[in-house]
Amino acid sequence: MPSRIQISTFASLIVFASALAAAAEPEAPSHVYKTVDGRKLKLYVTEPTGDSAGQLRPAIVFFHGGGWVGGAPGQFTSHSQYFASRGVVCFQVQYRLLDRKSKTPPVVCIEDAKSAMRWIRARSKQFGIDPNRIASAGGSAGGHLAAFVGCVDSGDATSDDLSVSAKSQAMLLFNPVYDNGPGGWGTARVRDRYKHFSPAHNLSKDDPPSIVFLGSNDRLIPVATAEKFRDASKAVGVDSELHVYADQGHGFFNVGNDDGRWYRLTVIAADRFLNKLGWIDGPPTLKQP
Repeated sequence: MPSRIQISTFASLIVFASALAAAAEPEAPSHVYKTVDGRKLKLYVTEPTGDSAGQLRPAIVFFHGGGWVGGAPGQFTSHSQYFASRGVVCFQVQYRLLDRKSKTPPVVCIEDAKSAMRWIRARSKQFGIDPNRIASAGGSAGGHLAAFVGCVDSGDATSDDLSVSAKSQAMLLFNPVYDNGPGGWGTARVRDRYKHFSPAHNLSKDDPPSIVFLGSNDRLIPVATAEKFRDASKAVGVDSELHVYADQGHGFFNVGNDDGRWYRLTVIAADRFLNKLGWIDGPPTLKQP
């Protein structure tokens, strides 16, 4: 029988997924990046305005959260609009969801995430982006997908062109469920196959730098898990920042929480992270709360 903590954690995730499902569809141009099982999967593009003066722009690919069973593109619309104002081309990805009642591992989710990354990189010229500066980003289960495309070399869809890399060059991870090993989140689905799905168990020196945002009261991801990921990344020579926000729970970073306070704080930190990488110039233009 599930413990009270497990029930509370699951309930918290369902509430979070329900909130994400209510997110408005992005008012941005959409493109079909993949058709699978008769279904057309879309991604939404938010591009900077103005002339890039012939310079290729960086890109961020956002994956929404919702426990692999809920949510929809739209969670990161405000993030996309802000980073587009900073000269970054932003994408929000729709991917196939799992049946809530099943214990199926997130195979289709990671396949779609990799397909989206390849579709974008293969069309770098079309969007005026630098194929060597494509970041992956996401929250919760979307953070898992964002970390997966950065850290795990397997999980490709059989229909993908493997000559095009699906690997991101930076990761912006908002309370990501990136440790799926024993005691981590998602073990009920991945079971003893966790090394196939868990980014935390696939870290290597060729992985991209990361910045991770976590609330100290997150019931899904203990701070110790995030500290372990940060330290393990640095141990293999990969830069990783961890920002922990006191008394905040899962999903704290969403724009609608606390009048956008935590959204602004995390976006400003993400802006500075990208500036450190040399992807964007100047100080953040978002006002400090």
